[in-house]
Amino acid sequence: MKKNYELQQLPEIANELLQFSKHKVLLFYGEMGVGKTTLIKEIVKQLGVSDAVSSPTFSLVNEYHSVNDEKVYHFDFFRINKEEEAMDMGIEEYFYSGNWCLVEWPNKVENLLPLKSVIITITTNSNQQRTIELINNE
Repeated sequence: MKKNYELQQLPEIANELLQFSKHKVLLFYGEMGVGKTTLIKEIVKQLGVSDAVSSPTFSLVNEYHSVNDEKVYHFDFFRINKEEEAMDMGIEEYFYSGNWCLVEWPNKVENLLPLKSVIITITTNSNQQRTIELINNE
């Protein structure tokens, strides 16, 4: 899936992303300020979470519960210095829990990422649009 979108199309993009994703570990790549957290907020909303969603920049992970009592984990590894920090927090338990794991800055924990995941790359275009590309890793 590769598509251009504007901010008002975010609900549609999040819905399509959830439909096309073959795995529950979603890896979000993109420059600072490209809209990763904004898209994740919409995805979490569509998964049935009514809690306020914010980026876990300092805590590394936020846990949310959907109306169906499903867990959704949101990671932000921007401030991580070594992969050992992620290992210490039990990252593998999260990734292999069967719950949704939405990961910002996955390149910081590259060697710990599960093979079965979804790569989502967001880029900014010159016309205020974004381009999103989704690849399912098998």
